[in-house]
Amino acid sequence: MNTATPPTLPARTGSPGPLSGLRVLDLSAYIAGPYGCTLLADQGAEVIKIEPPLGDNLRKYPSTLEAESRAFLGVNRSKLGVVLDLKKAEDLQALLALVRTADVLVHNFRPSVAPRLGIGYEQLQALNPRLVYCAVSGYGDTGPLSEKAGYDQVLQSMTGICSLQGKAGGPPEIVYGSVVDYYAAALVAAGVSSALYERERSGRGQYVGVSLLRSALAMQSARLVWAEDEAKDVGRDMRSGGITGLHPTREGHLYISANTPHFWRALCNKIGLPTLADDTRYDTVRKRAQHQDEILPLLHQALQTHTALEWEAVFGEEVPCAAARSVEDMFDDPQVLAQGLVADYEHPVVGSYRGFTGPVAFGRTPGPAPFAAPVLGQHSQEVRAEAARVAAEKS
Repeated sequence: MNTATPPTLPARTGSPGPLSGLRVLDLSAYIAGPYGCTLLADQGAEVIKIEPPLGDNLRKYPSTLEAESRAFLGVNRSKLGVVLDLKKAEDLQALLALVRTADVLVHNFRPSVAPRLGIGYEQLQALNPRLVYCAVSGYGDTGPLSEKAGYDQVLQSMTGICSLQGKAGGPPEIVYGSVVDYYAAALVAAGVSSALYERERSGRGQYVGVSLLRSALAMQSARLVWAEDEAKDVGRDMRSGGITGLHPTREGHLYISANTPHFWRALCNKIGLPTLADDTRYDTVRKRAQHQDEILPLLHQALQTHTALEWEAVFGEEVPCAAARSVEDMFDDPQVLAQGLVADYEHPVVGSYRGFTGPVAFGRTPGPAPFAAPVLGQHSQEVRAEAARVAAEKS
């Protein structure tokens, strides 16, 4: 008879967060669902990442790190990792046992797949009526595209983001950085948190639907306004034009935002062209955009007297601006470090690395310490042992 104590899951260390004590089962892959769950983990939730035997496809993305995908590490911090093959009866039963203990489940299967696997909303609600069930999809769970695979840049192209990103008269351009995915992740965290708040009043969980289509359109709320008498092709570009934008300096590029009268006057004074601020031809953002062919040569000539970093110092707090930096500069940026946005991580394979932490600051419940994303199946033994204990208690 085996009398050994079954292994237990590691506990979070450090201060509690607003979601400490909650358990999230993350069955999603790529970015939107997984990073939404990471945002919940940042707030203290225990997140168990459940992967198929071949792992999350994000693990296989190109990376200059040999041992693991850089993208996977960044998207999946502070999670426990388990491998379950839901096509096997014993693994499905292990998941269903975990569902009984969970507060939240997140997946990004196409709408018809989850019920076929035995983990549709109605199926799991019967096991755990308090479960908040979040389905992340490309296009939503109804409509002619509901079963189509959706990806960030596919949705960018579909919803007008690429057309408006491109220069006037030029071809469409992609916005790199998976912006639709990351905004969808924020919607996952916000939607789940709202459902958990409502559960405190009703005692019941509910279905939460997030899609890349919703995300891509929500990001463009300022563009998606069409008055009754407007033409279809009315201009919807939100760029200010003219002065606001990236400009060359003696060394490097500088982004300047000088839309308000106060900032416009400060800019003119700082670059040694105070008469521009008094010229009535340029006294509004719209006028400056209309006359940018007159203003920009003067601005660019003035900016050649200093580097981008020197202009940052010259403008100080009087003119909103930033030198164009590389992301590597952020690891040691004084403001980033002052905000505590970079943490040290230890990974079983990669070793030591630095990465982002703390997307939201909470004064009273700052949250536990972050930890590295799991290697494939890192906590399978512990999770399976707990699932077996739960199943035995329910039998």
